[in-house]
Formats: sequence, C-alpha cells, structure tokens
Amino acid sequence: MGLDQLSERYAEHNRSERGAGFVFARPQREALFKRYVGGPGRRVLDLGCRDGALTQAYLDGNDVVGVDADRDALEAAARLGIETHWADLDQPLDFADASFDVVVAGELLEHLRDPQRLVAEIRRVLRPGGTFVASVPNAYRLKGRLLFLIGRRPENDPTHLQMFSATDVRALLDAYEDAELHFVAGRLVPLHPRLFANDIVFSGRKPR
Repeated sequence: MGLDQLSERYAEHNRSERGAGFVFARPQREALFKRYVGGPGRRVLDLGCRDGALTQAYLDGNDVVGVDADRDALEAAARLGIETHWADLDQPLDFADASFDVVVAGELLEHLRDPQRLVAEIRRVLRPGGTFVASVPNAYRLKGRLLFLIGRRPENDPTHLQMFSATDVRALLDAYEDAELHFVAGRLVPLHPRLFANDIVFSGRKPR
C-alpha cells in the first residue's frame, strides 16, 4: 500500500471511529506520557502523533517533531507549532542516529506490519540514556479472551495488525533498561491489572 493510500485509509478511520481530539484513556495516558517525556528542553520524536491531541500533554517547553501517515491529521498537529513529517512508519525513520532525547509511540505499534523493526529504529535515533515511551491495547485482557473462546475476534479494529500481551511488551523492551509497565483504563484494574486493563503504557531507557 502506497503512502497516499495509507493516508486516505487512516484519515477515514480517524474521522469515522475517533474524531478530532480523541485520546483513549486520556487522564491516565496524559499523566504518564508527560512524566516520562519530562522537560523542559527535551527534543521529542512523536510517532503516530495524529492531530496532536496527546502531544499537547508534553509539548510545553519541549522541541517536538511529529510523524504520521494521516496527512490531514498532521495538518492539525502542525497548528500546535511542531515540526511535522508525513511518513509510513513501517519504513526506516528519516532521522539521524542519537538525535532525540525521547521517542513517543502512543497507540501505534499495533498498526504496524513489523513493530520490532520500528522499536529498533527508535533505539537508533535515541541518544544514550534517552527514553522510549509508548502504549498499546491490552489484547489479552479478560474480555478479549472470552471473545476468542466464543469464536469472535478479540480486536474489532480493522487497522490493528498486531496484538500485544504484557509478555510481548517486555520482549519489545529487551534492548532497553529500566523497563516499566502500567496497566490502565478499566474500572476493575485494581483487582487484576493484566486481566482487566484495556491499555498498557510502557517505557524503557536506551543504555548509555
């Protein structure tokens, strides 16, 4: 699929399923992403930034570069005053080695054909000691398992190409240090985070 087709697909999906300014589990994800990005003075690469709805949580005082396949959404993100790049994130990143303090990938990896390749690219563009922070749907929550048992798909989003468990997330962070996972979004999360959380927010640090 070419980049123009990819852009059209995600523009339609974002309009019909989410709408402008949508952030899943906004309070929890905003707080965690803001904490891990830190600042001021950080150079931040925001992958899959869409219209910048989540970007605003860690924009103040930082130099943010946003990348997305949805060209329409990027136009909205650019109005925040950030630098934007239109790209297919299944392709290598067009940035120099060790050029960012933080790389963000919120609700992105599940949309990629090869998320492991992007995670390796993220490590390449991070400076030593830099932070990778991301989130993915918790595909193996109890609801998903029950749907599978009755013969239904655990995920109904047609743009999702991957499913992640906590074990899968830890595997993605294998080359990073100080890995942390947070299970968020769901009223019953305190009872059993892995079974009831709808989302996993995670971070790791590139070794110095």
